[in-house]
Amino acid sequence: MPRVLAGLPLIMPQSPAAALALPLLLLLVVVVVRPPPQTGARPSPGPDYLRRGWLRLLAEGEGCAPCRPEECATPRGCLAGQVHDACGCCWECANLEGQLCDLDPSAHFYGSCGEQLECRLDTGGDLSRGEVPEPLCACRSQRPLCGSDGRTYAQICRLQEAARARPEANLTVAHPGPCESGPQIVSRPYDIWNVTGQDVIFGCEVFAYPMASIEWRKDGLDIQLPGDDPHISVQFRGGPQRFEVTGWLQIQAVRPSDEGTYRCLARNALGQVEAPASLTVLTPDQLNSTGIPQLSSLHLLPEEEAESEEGEDYY
Repeated sequence: MPRVLAGLPLIMPQSPAAALALPLLLLLVVVVVRPPPQTGARPSPGPDYLRRGWLRLLAEGEGCAPCRPEECATPRGCLAGQVHDACGCCWECANLEGQLCDLDPSAHFYGSCGEQLECRLDTGGDLSRGEVPEPLCACRSQRPLCGSDGRTYAQICRLQEAARARPEANLTVAHPGPCESGPQIVSRPYDIWNVTGQDVIFGCEVFAYPMASIEWRKDGLDIQLPGDDPHISVQFRGGPQRFEVTGWLQIQAVRPSDEGTYRCLARNALGQVEAPASLTVLTPDQLNSTGIPQLSSLHLLPEEEAESEEGEDYY
C-alpha cells in the first residue's frame, strides 16, 4: 500500500534509479508548492492606510469615528468664529477673509468661512500672467461702520475680528457709516536728496471723515504751494482706500534754493495734522565728492518702485 505525504502518494523505490529520482521529485514538488520569493520586497510597514497611494487616501478619506464631544479639543484664537469639522462633531476655527475655502459646501479640504463670510471665486488676478482664480473667503458686506472704540472699520468682518481679538473691550457697532474723526496721516512724505536738474516728488496719504483737504507749505514761506512758481506743481486724488485723499508735490529740475523742509498739512472740521519731509539738493561737484558713481538708485518713491516691479517679467 503506497504511503501518502502531504496529500501526495509516496511510492517506495523499487530500484537504484528510482531511489535517485525520488529526491528530485520531492524537490520539484516543494518548488511548485512554495510561492516564488519577491526580490526587493519589504515587510508590511504597518496599518493598511499607510500602504495606500495618496490619491486613493485623499479620495477615500479617513472616515469619521463615533462622535464623543467630551473628547474634542477646544479651539482658541478663532478670529472668524467657529464651525463644525468634517464629521460634524467637534468645533474648529473658521477661515478668515482672504483665506482659501471650499466652494462645494459638502467638501472639507480647505475649510469653511466664518461668520458674515462666504466662499467666492477670486477673479481679480492677472490671468494673462498665468494666475489661476482661487476660492477665497470674502465678507458679505463692504459697508463701513463705526465701532464703540471710536474707530472706523471697513466692514463688519473686520470689526468682528477686532472684537474676538480683544474680548475684554466689549467692542460693538456704534452706528453704520464711518466714525467722525480728525485727519490721520496714513502715509507720510519721505526725506529726499537729489542732484540739481533732477525731479523730486513728495507724497502724502490722509484718512478722515468728513474728508480732509491737503495743502503743501515750505518752511520760511507764508504761501501755499505751488504759488506762482512754474517749476512746482501739486496734484490730488481720492483714495486709495475709502475716505482717504492723497496729495503730491512735484519739483521739476531742482535747484539749491529748493532745499528745505516741506510740510503736508491735512485738515477738516474736527482738526488738522501735518507731516514734514526734508529735501537736500547736491551739485554735481558735491555728488562726485561723495564717491557715489551713479544716481540710478537714489530714493525711489513707492510709486516709482511699484512701476518698476510691474514692468518686470515674472518668468
